[in-house]
Amino acid sequence: MLSKRSLVGIRMNFQTMALLFFMLIGGQVMAADPAVVESEEAIAAGKSLFNTNCKTCHKLDQKLVGPALRGITDRRSIDWAKSFIVNSGAVIASGDEYAVALYEEYNNAVMPAHTFLSDDDLNNLLSYIEYGDKVDPAAAAVAEGGEGAVAVGGGIPSEYLTIILAVLVVVLLLILVVLGLIISILTKYLNKQDLDEEDKEFVTQKFELGKVFKSDAFVIIVTALVVALVAKTAIDGLYSVGVQQGYAPAQPIAFSHALHAGQYEIACQYCHTGVEIGKSANIPSANICMNCHTHIQNVGGKEGISPEIQKIYNAVDNDTPIEWVRVHNLPDLAYFNHSQHVKVGGIECQTCHGQIQEMEVVAQHSSLTMGWCIDCHRQTEIAASGNEYYDKLVQLHSDSKDALKVKDIGGLECAKCHY
Repeated sequence: MLSKRSLVGIRMNFQTMALLFFMLIGGQVMAADPAVVESEEAIAAGKSLFNTNCKTCHKLDQKLVGPALRGITDRRSIDWAKSFIVNSGAVIASGDEYAVALYEEYNNAVMPAHTFLSDDDLNNLLSYIEYGDKVDPAAAAVAEGGEGAVAVGGGIPSEYLTIILAVLVVVLLLILVVLGLIISILTKYLNKQDLDEEDKEFVTQKFELGKVFKSDAFVIIVTALVVALVAKTAIDGLYSVGVQQGYAPAQPIAFSHALHAGQYEIACQYCHTGVEIGKSANIPSANICMNCHTHIQNVGGKEGISPEIQKIYNAVDNDTPIEWVRVHNLPDLAYFNHSQHVKVGGIECQTCHGQIQEMEVVAQHSSLTMGWCIDCHRQTEIAASGNEYYDKLVQLHSDSKDALKVKDIGGLECAKCHY
């Protein structure tokens, strides 16, 4: 027969683990919404709505104009997500802390209202956002982390942590079930025995929360969780070393891409003359600026010129270059050719640089890590149409069910980028 001390230990461990288990998953259970389901019909309907209304500004697992969307029902409630989709301006105006933070992070841009969407439409849209077009962990590792993702620039993929957490919850649940069965059997057995009053009082004792917090098992589990959190934070920090995503330095002249490339629709190639013909896109000289500003904002002589444009005149008059601060900077060990991507590959500037035509101050949009580049090579299809150079490659690749991608023509070979 087990001793009284052994039974006390079993009972206390069970109570401690049960408390921690329900603390861990209780919030998730309360947040569940049966309307947002992982069904093919709902996901298909949601994808159609997403492509029509959301695709221009959002991706599921990467930032675009707006944040990555997958996981929004984990970060916020279902009702909050629906309210924000229908009328984000109203949610922001209400002073909601999370909505205001998003508004400020994305340059005070307000998402258009979608009051025409029904509740079923919203449920289908959220089903697609949460369960549609899932990517593998390798791709998620280099995604441009949205809300709820790992630290800027890298870290352990959130999908890995979700899997680990799910496994731990399952293991904990199994342990709780086993301990519960053991205690139940032992209690029934002891109740049938001829026990003295002291033993009966012990067997029938009630749950005491204070003893749980003082138990060795509780202290060990809490300590393990704290250590795991600290380790995760340290690993995220190591992964972000050398990554400057979001870097937006002040420039010597307050040049606005939103004004020039956005409002006036000046092509990127006009100022960045090397983007289609060479390795570097080139930083424009003051002479290129003067092609326009010799005539624009020059009414009444130099006295009528704005202070920022006056700096361009000063650079030309003094024959001194404008000392622009470099924003995007790859290490010397990596080779990147703009013309190969822009001219041959047909890649838009926004693919790497984000919505540059909306930026008042240029910031590094992508992480520009090796993993980010490799993932792009894995996903990007070759623009073979109308290019005879690829005809033979397309023919050789015709037996494959997948489209010809960069990875199929050596895009993952080390020597392509590390020469």
